[in-house]
Amino acid sequence: MDSILKKYLKGDAVIWAVFIGLCIISAVEMFSASSTLAFKSINHTAPMLRHVLFLGMGAFIAFLVHFIPAKFIRFGAFVLLAFSMVTLVLVLFKGKTENDATRWLQLGGFQFQPSELGKLSLIIIAADFIARIKNSASNENKFFRILMVLSAIVCFLILLENFSTAVLLFGVIWIMMFIGKIATRKLVLIIAAIVGLGVFGFAAIKIFPQESMPKMFDRAYTWEKRIDRYLSEDKEKEDKYVINDENLQVQHGRIAIARGGVIGVMPGNSVQRDFLPQAYSDFIYAIIVEEMGLVGGVFVILLYMVLLFRAGRIATMSKTVFPAILVIGLSLMIVLQAFVSMAVATSLGPVTGQPLPMISRGGTSILITSIYFGILLGITRQIKEEQTGNNALTEEIVIEDDDEETYDEIE
Repeated sequence: MDSILKKYLKGDAVIWAVFIGLCIISAVEMFSASSTLAFKSINHTAPMLRHVLFLGMGAFIAFLVHFIPAKFIRFGAFVLLAFSMVTLVLVLFKGKTENDATRWLQLGGFQFQPSELGKLSLIIIAADFIARIKNSASNENKFFRILMVLSAIVCFLILLENFSTAVLLFGVIWIMMFIGKIATRKLVLIIAAIVGLGVFGFAAIKIFPQESMPKMFDRAYTWEKRIDRYLSEDKEKEDKYVINDENLQVQHGRIAIARGGVIGVMPGNSVQRDFLPQAYSDFIYAIIVEEMGLVGGVFVILLYMVLLFRAGRIATMSKTVFPAILVIGLSLMIVLQAFVSMAVATSLGPVTGQPLPMISRGGTSILITSIYFGILLGITRQIKEEQTGNNALTEEIVIEDDDEETYDEIE
């Protein structure tokens, strides 16, 4: 059995373990968290079966992707970026709205989030251009400008439908450039530009009423309300424990975490899953803590932390810039998104709508995150094969040297 796994499951064993661990937690917790969906469905097992199907598809995709060489991923990212930019524009006009957010696009019989495709493609392309900048000093400014233009376009299109995802994505791109040792002056200028645009946008929201602005900017006003609500929540203590339509998810999330204690109420015994509208998505971490307690909550955090530290280790092992920066970018996107999602569920931040990677319900998110893992595993597979080849070459040279010495002794 062990030999079969080694033969077909290439790449880093720790990352495989994290991926499988997240899938198992997702299946167990979704069984409980999706109870409201099951109640509404004619076929009560349909929501759970759908989720397990996506997890299975995700595992299969990760398995296939981890055999694809990095150079093909590099080329495919440009095609994916072009497709994602077109669909990001389409979603503004023909997007499907759910929970007051227009993020989904229906093509044929498939519904997906274009922003997930944009995230993946931009991170790969950012790693590609950072590698080009490091390997070609004469074209450094040219490649940097191209990267900034592409990043600005994609992040702006995502910003119109999903503010938190755009901020997360640009933050990851900036960290990738920082780790890739892009000139400090350029990194500071980027921060200054973002702060300037942020101040201008905030002022525009305060000055112009929502009714006077185009519909595409509605999400900006939604975020203003969420931030104002979060910042003012503790100022009025008499309303702190009052549950209303505005704080429904936040308050029931707190109750779920409080009920969990140290070891939780055990899987399947959650009570707050019936009160949280997004128990299976944005607030699934609260259900995890309620059912698995502090122990389970910390374990989930550790899984993401292990992934990040392992990715850092892999990056140092890479001999070329592109795989190293790509590993950092993909792992950062997964882990930072996870931390934002967990912060929301524990009332440490305003509601963002970020799913918990590989755990929350959502077909597009699961499949794209599985591609992230597949690429990470593929890079570790290539690094292992390179090291094995180098070791074999070294042994061959040593054997040849020994043979020559033996021949000299005979003569």
